[in-house]
Amino acid sequence: MSRIGKKPVAIPGGVTAAIDNGVLSVKGPKGTLTMGLSDLVTYSVEEASIAVQPVNQTKAARSHWGMQRTLVSNLIEGVTQGYTKVLEIKGVGYRAAAQGKTLKLQLGYSHDVDIDVPEGIEIKTPDNTTVEISGIDKQKVGQLAAEIRRWRKPEPYKGKGIKYRGEFIFRKEGKKK
Repeated sequence: MSRIGKKPVAIPGGVTAAIDNGVLSVKGPKGTLTMGLSDLVTYSVEEASIAVQPVNQTKAARSHWGMQRTLVSNLIEGVTQGYTKVLEIKGVGYRAAAQGKTLKLQLGYSHDVDIDVPEGIEIKTPDNTTVEISGIDKQKVGQLAAEIRRWRKPEPYKGKGIKYRGEFIFRKEGKKK
């Protein structure tokens, strides 16, 4: 039994959810999100919650149960609060600047790295070494943060590179004398 899947997802005030032709659409104050529904799970929308149950007791249906409930929960949280990832840049001459729908990074390469921001995502650079990525779709926010981080992962000797805020970089010791 899925401990997560058993709990219905509460629908807060100001949010509406509807199922139509195998698509769950959730509309809230920040926008609208949709998700294709799995055939292994049944979804029921009541007045104040969305319940997710497996179609049968096969291993595949039970394994989809908790994940689908979490995806529904992510839709509700996205349209009410939104998601934010913060990246920190550390290194001499490393900096970032948001210019419209483009993020310009200087990461020690012979050229600047320009990253196009997808639709529905907002990027802010409060200072040269901080990048804030926010949006209502958790997957898009996390994917863009991972793509930016991939340009210069933190190295274990001095910690230079791009890291998530709160991420711990295991540092190696230098040479012994």
